[in-house]
Amino acid sequence: MIRQRLLWIFSLLFCLVLVLVVSIRNPAAGSDRTEILWDTWGIPHIYGKSDGELFHAFGWAQMHSHGDLIMRLYAQARGRAAEYLGESYLDSDKYVRTMGIPERAKEWYQEQNPAMRGDLDAFAAGMNAYAQEHPDQINNELKSVLPVDGVDVLAHVQRVIHFNFMINPQSVEALRSRPSVAGSNAWAIAPSKSASGNAMLLANPHLPWSDFYLWYEAQLTAPGMDAYGVTLVGMPILAIAFNESLGWTVTVNTHDGWDAYELTLADQGYRWDGKVRPFETETQTLKVKQANGTLREEPFVVTRSLHGPIVAQQNGKAIAVRVVGLDQPNMMEQLWGMARANQLSEFEAALKPLQLPMFNILYADHQGHILYVFNGQVPIHPKGNWNDWQDVVPADTTATLWTKTHPYQDLPRVLDPPSGWLQNANDPPWTVTFPAALNANDYPSDMAPRFMHWRAQRSAKLLMEKEKISFEQMIADKFSSRMELADRVLDDLIRAARQSGSELANQAADVLQAWDRNADAESRGAALFAAWARTMPAQNRYANPWNENSPLTTPNGLADPEGAVKVLETAATTVKLLYGALDVPWGQVARLRYGKVDLPASGGPGMFGIFRVIDVMPSSADGRFQSFAGDTYIAAIEFANPIRAKVLNTYGNSTQPSSPHVGDQLALYARNEMRPVWRTRKEIEENLESRQVF
Repeated sequence: MIRQRLLWIFSLLFCLVLVLVVSIRNPAAGSDRTEILWDTWGIPHIYGKSDGELFHAFGWAQMHSHGDLIMRLYAQARGRAAEYLGESYLDSDKYVRTMGIPERAKEWYQEQNPAMRGDLDAFAAGMNAYAQEHPDQINNELKSVLPVDGVDVLAHVQRVIHFNFMINPQSVEALRSRPSVAGSNAWAIAPSKSASGNAMLLANPHLPWSDFYLWYEAQLTAPGMDAYGVTLVGMPILAIAFNESLGWTVTVNTHDGWDAYELTLADQGYRWDGKVRPFETETQTLKVKQANGTLREEPFVVTRSLHGPIVAQQNGKAIAVRVVGLDQPNMMEQLWGMARANQLSEFEAALKPLQLPMFNILYADHQGHILYVFNGQVPIHPKGNWNDWQDVVPADTTATLWTKTHPYQDLPRVLDPPSGWLQNANDPPWTVTFPAALNANDYPSDMAPRFMHWRAQRSAKLLMEKEKISFEQMIADKFSSRMELADRVLDDLIRAARQSGSELANQAADVLQAWDRNADAESRGAALFAAWARTMPAQNRYANPWNENSPLTTPNGLADPEGAVKVLETAATTVKLLYGALDVPWGQVARLRYGKVDLPASGGPGMFGIFRVIDVMPSSADGRFQSFAGDTYIAAIEFANPIRAKVLNTYGNSTQPSSPHVGDQLALYARNEMRPVWRTRKEIEENLESRQVF
């Protein structure tokens, strides 16, 4: 009996030791199964037994959070949205078909390596599985898009990146006007500039708060990786992320990723090197859902030239667009390699194939390195400077047709600058740090323009005005709403207003004199100055225009003080009429609105030189201005041991009507607060909302 009891005790002890050993070797208990731990902000922390299971669970999670939106986006990427959703999507389908997205996505899918092809399929299968398990959570009209597959994923990626970020439909019609609200701020701070002696990274993209521009926040853990960050909704891999060793962010760069060519029409074709070359044409059938549910069919002819698809024809001319990167199908594989990298050499090895066709990349790591790369596929133009290629280019000869792009080693790149910091706010690469680490004269004149706009100047000044920057200071700077434009012209404007003798101008001058030059919710004077700045003609506005020899102090002054005062009087009349007072608080004029949330805004348009960007538009409901774009995902990371990180996804992590996470983070943003990142299983379990086990 004693012997049996001893054996039982030893067996029990052995089991306890075994459990202890396993838990030490595998601290993420439960990693023998694939599961999603949802925290109280609706962030999925996904633990995959394998890459394939991770992708499957990530697809499932995205469908849970954004199912209706993703189905609509995938329908558009197929060029069949009008078939599923009606006439209002017909122009979208025509654009997608003209650019050849559906067929090219099939080609890209076949060109993936087998592992990535399987992962894309797994991601799509996860979406299908969610929809099958939760049919009541998907809008009935959108269920006709199901099932989706790996080709749909690549079509969506291509439509968003190549044919909207790089070239959007509106800019095609305007030829080179390139209207866009896509932008970003990004900082990388070296140990020499950091108060703690650790490298730091600030990620801060600015995008519309809707459609395919939405960020989706997640933690992805599988054998060999544990990355935290965001992807654009509907995409299977993180685009801005950090792991235990390194992190990166992206900004939209001044990148000439497409060109418009003018062809001369002749004999059912176009002139080319002294001869007539026929167009390639294809007649496709578009289906359009009618109000009674029936489908109407109409033919649609796609016309292509050597230069690319034809987007317009008029007066004996045709316009074709040529876009980079359409023969580079491995963007997702590149991002996957970036997320799995553990040191600088591995990260750059992932970058060098240049499968990501655009975006500046700023990087920092645990070893103290910081890096900037003017990433993208940049055409090797046969001749001309930047401005030459912003106009429509004659296409009658081979002399203007580019066929190659620059390799990685040709691109502007800065590693560990003496300044200890790197920044980009959508300015060209030449102003990434000061003292300047890059000389524009060392690069082809068509690679990037030369300018530094207000927000970029504000970004650099925030970094330069401090000897050392702490983690807390970096976050405080992120929420700075100081208007750089006001610092350059306000004194001249106030002086001119006082000299004018106008009673209204003097009243406006009093308000502007007392203003703190910020666009905080309580700032009085911001609304008046913004009304003036929006109305004041930009042409010849400044006494001293921007000068690349003085990039941080120009432009400045007013070229026409009397004209500026007249505009100020008009602005004052408007503000007083709309809001009853010249010194109305900014937060009464500008509102943070998303879902059911409505809060006073701090921040404003980047065109005023504000680092905290909130783009606003007039509201027809109450005469206020409401947010529609600007600050989206914000991440502050310090590569300490352990890593310190705070994040915020301003509009929340879901768009599904039944979700409590629509707009649930906007109140934090209004209070200048960010959320702590929960990365360990213990932290996540302590803040658990729900669990999904596969």
